[in-house]
Parts: sequence; structure tokens; C-alpha cells
Amino acid sequence: MKFDLVCSIGLSKSAEDLQGELASFIEKLGIEAKIDFSINQNEILLNIVSEERRSHQIVLQLYKQLARFFGKHKIGVRSLSLKEYNIEFEIEKEPLKELSIPFAELEIKNKKVKMRISEKNEEFLRQGYIDRMIRLVKEKIEKQYYEGKKEYWQLIWQSKEKKHAWNKDPSEEMQKLGWIKLLGKGKWFFFPPAAAIMRAMEEIAIKEVVLPLGFKEIIQPMHVSFDTWIKTGHLEGMPGEIYYICEPKSREIEDWEKFVDLLKITRKVDENELIKNLKFPKEGVCYAQCPNIYSALAGKTIAEEDLPLLLFDRSTPSDRYEAGGKHGIERVDEFHRIEIVYIGTKEQLTEIVEKLIERYRYVFDKILDLEWRMARVTPFYLQQAGLIAEEENEIKGTIDFEAYLPYRGDRSKEWLEIQNVSIVGEKYIKAFNIKTQRSQLWSGCSGIGLERWMTAFLAQKGLEYDQWPSSFKKYLPRLPEMPKFL
Repeated sequence: MKFDLVCSIGLSKSAEDLQGELASFIEKLGIEAKIDFSINQNEILLNIVSEERRSHQIVLQLYKQLARFFGKHKIGVRSLSLKEYNIEFEIEKEPLKELSIPFAELEIKNKKVKMRISEKNEEFLRQGYIDRMIRLVKEKIEKQYYEGKKEYWQLIWQSKEKKHAWNKDPSEEMQKLGWIKLLGKGKWFFFPPAAAIMRAMEEIAIKEVVLPLGFKEIIQPMHVSFDTWIKTGHLEGMPGEIYYICEPKSREIEDWEKFVDLLKITRKVDENELIKNLKFPKEGVCYAQCPNIYSALAGKTIAEEDLPLLLFDRSTPSDRYEAGGKHGIERVDEFHRIEIVYIGTKEQLTEIVEKLIERYRYVFDKILDLEWRMARVTPFYLQQAGLIAEEENEIKGTIDFEAYLPYRGDRSKEWLEIQNVSIVGEKYIKAFNIKTQRSQLWSGCSGIGLERWMTAFLAQKGLEYDQWPSSFKKYLPRLPEMPKFL
């Protein structure tokens, strides 16, 4: 790698007569880089070239020393700015297509990158932007190689084929019966029969999985800050799937008068007038419940005797912008789930996952009587990035639980993911600085999607209450009738 930095340091007054003394001072510092400088009245122009350390790190170190040097001469060091920065580094693979990043010009030939940055302020040098830019170039190239490839998927176990009650789409049939109604894009209203089925699924999950394993309930807000999502990676990983939240700039009726007047006259929302009265978003609607759980634990030290820490939330709906991927109640913009989070040692988490699998197996086999399967899933980009070590493949990662959907036909591919269990290692533990007294902590999660459970059950068992398994009816002794509408 090569780092060629030209920057400017501003002084409180002229220091041209100190040029020789400054040269001697810099030489005595013993910095392993080529450093040239010139003083023009109250400005120092520095050129730092290094093939070992990064030049922007060197100049920040040198800046402190120069403040000490000039302080002895009653001269203040006032500013630091980047004039031009040329960085050269090698990459492992040639890009498949042209790429760009903010703040820099890129030239890539074969496996060599030339990055040029110009006219930036001191904050840019201090905030770690440059190192992240180098990483971003490498990540973007790596992404070009795994884009479009499927996740790693390995079947672990599959139940026997079962005879199903019908082959109709339960969402469409429930709509015909009036049990569910679409209210906005990907958002459903559940009338009493459908709501009762969902609540029965929730009760099964709580009584048969969550509570028997010792998980304790928390309640969290549905808003998630950008800071939290930056730490978990959601904001950079799926920014196009988040519902963003804007606060009003003011509650004063005078500020909203024109908006209200236009609304009263046109009976339409004037978008431009509305945006004038909104603040820039700093948070979004819950995408998954675990980020806020980790955020609430940020900086805490968990007592060893309280490990593993077992928490769950069922209070917060999740919202995701699905665009054209919506279907029925199983692929929606808003859905309801129980989020299970577990934090402990590697050995404790391995045991928890085994117990969760055992409880889910009991529910799917003995209560819902589903045709289902389990598969080990590792996203391709995690494998390529080497984030899962060979010896940890059987520990870290995700196990998906999938149910066959008869109405889709082909048994070889028409399965719906209804459940997962994951161990993510230290990823969130480090991001939120969660500690314990002695042990190395890992964490994991398991999301129970109630609409997914409901879809799988109704797709295989139909909508006739009398045909449902008696084991399920224990949690739903009676199906409420629909209100009569004239």
C-alpha cells in the first residue's frame, strides 16, 4: 500500500523564520515516512508519503507534536485540512463492473486501486472515514461476486409426507369469508375468527416454547433509532426495506394552518406542504425486535449467575417495505412475531438451541401436526467473508424451519419458512459493549412469526374447524363467529 498525503496546517501567526528549527524537530521524532514541508507565513504545507503506516494517522500524531513545538514559540496551531490524498492498494479480485464510493475518485486496473481524495476538513481525517472507504471498496468488489447467488442450504431433517385437507390458498379463502381485510399495502385487519387463530398460535408458542425454557418477557418501543441500526448493520444492510419516522417540527396550529386549509378545500394531502412541517427522520419503525433489546443492554455487565440471559418480546409489530413481494398474510409489510433473544457462553447457547429445536419439533409434530423440515442456512456472503470459521460452522449460523404449502403444488420446492433459530456469536455483544464478569459472551435469537405459523397450519388443515387436530383445539376450544353485516 502507498499513502501520499498533502495537507495544510494553519497557524495563529507567521512562522517562516522557524523553518530550519522545525525540520530538526520533525527529524528527531523518528517517524518512518517521507515528510516534506514548507511554511508560507501562517500556513504549513505538509506532504507525507508512507508505505507502512497510513499517512492520515501520521499527520494526526504529528499535529499534536507541532502544537507542542509551536506553543513554545507562542504560536497557536489553528486548523488542519486535507488538500489531496492519493492512496494505492491491492485487491484480491478484479471488479466485475465499474464501482464508485462517496468522497473519492477511483481508478482500478487489474488488481490495483488508486483512490484520490481532495479538499476535506479535519473531521474527515479524524473520524475514520478513510479506513472505512478502503474497506468499502473491497466489500463492494466482494459483493459483485456473491450477488445473485443463493444462500447455503442443507437439509437436516424432514417429516413424512402427509395427506392434507385441501389445496387452496388460505389467505384468499379467508378474504372470501371476510375473516381478513387488507387495510393499506401489506397490512391486514383480522376479524374475530382469524384473530382467534392467531392468538391460539401465540398461546402455543408462549406456553409450549418460551416459558418452559425460562424466557422472561420485556416490552419495548416500536421506534428504533438510527444509532441502534448502525450498530446492528440493519441501516446499511436493508435501508430500502425500512419504514422511516418523521416527527412534526411543531404542534402549533399556526404552523399547520396552510396544510389544514388545503386539506379542507381539496380533501387531499398536499405533500409539499406536509414535508415543510416535518423533521428529518432519525428513527424508523421496528424491523425486527432484537435491535432494541441489545440497545437496552448496551454497556451493561451481566452477573455470571444470571447467565444465560433469556428474554422475549411479543409487544411490537414489525414493519418491512416488501414492494412487489407481498402475498397473503405470510409475506406482508406488517406482521406479528415473538422475538426470543439469548445471551450466554458458547456452551450455554448451544444447549439453548438444542432445547428450542426440541420444543419447536413438539409443537409442529404433536400440536399443529404439520409436514415440515429443518435446514441449516448460512448466507453466502458470510461464507465468502470468512465470518464463520470452519470449526464454528456447526455452532454459528441459522437453522430454518419450513412447512410445505399444498396450494402451491410442487413438493420439491414450495415450502414456507415458518421459524428460525440463530447463533450470531459476538457480533451484537461487541457492537453494544455487553459484558459479564469472566466469560466470553455470545448471543442468538429466534423469531416466531405468528402469521407464518397460521398460514402453514391453514394451508395444510383447511378452514373447517371440525377437521383441525384435537391437540390444536385445546388452545382454541371454540372458533368465534363472524359479525353479521347487512
